[in-house]
Amino acid sequence: MRHEPRQDNRGILDPGRLRRRVHFRRRLPAPALRPWVEHYWLVDWELTDPFDQRIVPHPAVNVVFQARAGEAEHGEIAGVDTGLFTITLHGAGRVTGVQFRPGGFRPFWRRPVSELTGRRLPLPAGPPPAGTAPAAPFAAGPVCPGTDTQRCRRLDDLLTAWQPAPDPLTAEATALVEEIRADRAVLRVDDFARRHAISTRRLQRLFLDHVGVGPKWVIRRYRLQEAIEQAAAGPLDWSRVAADLGYADQAHLVREFTAVAGVSPAAYARSLAASRRG
Repeated sequence: MRHEPRQDNRGILDPGRLRRRVHFRRRLPAPALRPWVEHYWLVDWELTDPFDQRIVPHPAVNVVFQARAGEAEHGEIAGVDTGLFTITLHGAGRVTGVQFRPGGFRPFWRRPVSELTGRRLPLPAGPPPAGTAPAAPFAAGPVCPGTDTQRCRRLDDLLTAWQPAPDPLTAEATALVEEIRADRAVLRVDDFARRHAISTRRLQRLFLDHVGVGPKWVIRRYRLQEAIEQAAAGPLDWSRVAADLGYADQAHLVREFTAVAGVSPAAYARSLAASRRG
């Protein structure tokens, strides 16, 4: 288990521009929560003009608390977003978020995570009355004020109060997704199922129930995020990149990259170069 939050930029389009405009950082949760929580992420900003940020989301649920100047803090559950996520920041504000490990939100939600896919739900205030219902996600007072340490401790307390319980199926799902993320050789669902001696049907059910999307989508999303990171390195042989990442051909990669990121790989690489010069 990691002792530091990951430092990669996977999914963040033009990460250098993001860090020039806002204060973005990641922090680890309390050790007891790390089987389910990837990291906390904190963003503070004070802008004189609006700033748009685009994200190619991970196959992960997020819980997000946002406090903009002059507005009350609000919290929400953000299910796996299968498209491009864009947010516009302006003025001053703070976001304090939880990125769960893919599959890791199931012990908190206690229902199929596919119910949340593509949805954003407000967090109700306070836990249900004792003895009337199982614990379920709720908000418990402002999270965003204070230092980074204070914000993270509030998240630790909140998530602990949701009473997650270890579950072997959750552990299996999170381990399988982590393997897909780390192993570039994972390109096909049927091959991956055979590797683990399980049926593709069971793999599909496990992912929909615990991750919120199917294994094919997870494989394609992580390979696409790799293509986005590679684009930042400069001129590339995109036909070779397409072959390495399991696309049928370069045209297939370009279509999928453009459909999700909004621009072609070559155009994205040019925009990064221009951003660095600016």
